Amino acid sequence: MSFNESLPLLTLFSSLLPGLVIFGLREERVALRTTLNIVGAVAKLALIGYMLWGVAQGEEYVFVHTVLPGIHLVFRADALALLFVTLSAALWMLTTLYAIGYLEDAPHRSRFFGFFSLCVTATVGVAMAGNLFTFFFFYELLTLSTYPLVVHRGTDASVRGGSIYLGYTLFGGAVLLTGVVWLYGLLGQVDFIQGGAASLLGPEHTRQLQFVFLLLIIGVGVKAAIVPFHGWLPQAMVAPAPVSALLHAVAVVKAGAFGVVRIVYEVYGVEFAASLNLLTPLAVAAAITIIWGSLRALFQNDLKRRLAYSTVSQVSYIVLGVALFGPVGTVGGLVHLVHQGIMKITLFFCAGNYAETLGVHKVSELNGVGRRMPLTTIAFSIGALGMIGAPLTAGYVSKTYLTDGAIAAQMDWAIWVLNISALLNAAYFLPILFRAWVLRQREPWHAEHIPARGWRETNWLLLLPPLISALATVLAAVMADAAWSPLTWARFISAREYLQ
Repeated sequence: MSFNESLPLLTLFSSLLPGLVIFGLREERVALRTTLNIVGAVAKLALIGYMLWGVAQGEEYVFVHTVLPGIHLVFRADALALLFVTLSAALWMLTTLYAIGYLEDAPHRSRFFGFFSLCVTATVGVAMAGNLFTFFFFYELLTLSTYPLVVHRGTDASVRGGSIYLGYTLFGGAVLLTGVVWLYGLLGQVDFIQGGAASLLGPEHTRQLQFVFLLLIIGVGVKAAIVPFHGWLPQAMVAPAPVSALLHAVAVVKAGAFGVVRIVYEVYGVEFAASLNLLTPLAVAAAITIIWGSLRALFQNDLKRRLAYSTVSQVSYIVLGVALFGPVGTVGGLVHLVHQGIMKITLFFCAGNYAETLGVHKVSELNGVGRRMPLTTIAFSIGALGMIGAPLTAGYVSKTYLTDGAIAAQMDWAIWVLNISALLNAAYFLPILFRAWVLRQREPWHAEHIPARGWRETNWLLLLPPLISALATVLAAVMADAAWSPLTWARFISAREYLQ
């Protein structure tokens, strides 16, 4: 095995091996558990950084292992994979720091961080999958590794939320498996290739390919929370804040959206999918989800549920960008994969800080919280403004590209969807900021678990991650044209996909 072949495998093992060791640690081995988490996260980022540089120079990183005749486990660190892997690894580091502070003195920490590492391993496997078999294997591993995190608290509410989550995702997995087996029956090995493996089939397979596409999109659409398969996401918000951040920004929802990208561009090929009239129905489904999620968010008083319905809406921006059929829309969708993750993890970190420090869980309880926790609330404000699409935030960049992509694709109705969604985003985020900064506290907060200490309004491990991700939300816009920016990498991927 060459060095280049080993790099995708090493990237996978950088979270898998620490996770397996952590499972066997006693609860009091805090220092060793923390060290394993941090070393694994740093090693993963270093490996990814090296591969990013190599892919930009034209290097290839592919590992192939034969499982059975005609069935191969393939890991390929291409440009699209590295976009998702970089996001997951960077946010894993932040979420690990946050979880260490959040779960301080909590029970079952070794179990939590063990499954946490397995979840990240599965996400990396999904991202670097080089064929449909590998993708499906790690996609289902992601379901199994996140369920224990959702039910971690062991309460009746968390068990119920976990059961709903498992029911939805297992249904999605069964539908996805049906589509995968059907397509393997038509093609044999289904590799992710530019132009799409399905495009090699003749016109006599058109009806079958249309139906298989529907099965594949439903299968990944459950995790992507596309309406009507979104019901698990608000229910899963009973999980601890680090898990909510993981579900929304790092792993599950993003794996579903990433699956849509792979299916459209590298299973079917965007041009072939357009010729089969598959992209317009996909765009309509994304548009319905964008508006429905925003409308539902308006009426949620629970802060995490409001953020959950916001995710339902915002993730479908990625799907819409994919369905716009054009390089500009593709850039918008791909870069929003990263930008939405950065912004949403900021919001969930802040929601966790309010809950842990002040016992605040409801929007109606946020009056005056900006005076008590100014740094957390500044970070929350940046994340919220980014979700609205305000200038100088990451959201403005991706939504501008999506609007331009709709114009280029001559889909005027999609522009109306984006504008209406922006107004709805403002309608459910701005009242939160008004309460936090302008209104005065009406009644004592429920608890003060972590008192203020000088400039620190809460545990520094809870405060540092949202400040970093909020800064990244601004830098992604201010330095959008930098050589290392998510936008530049999304342009690089789009240019390759549409290269004639």
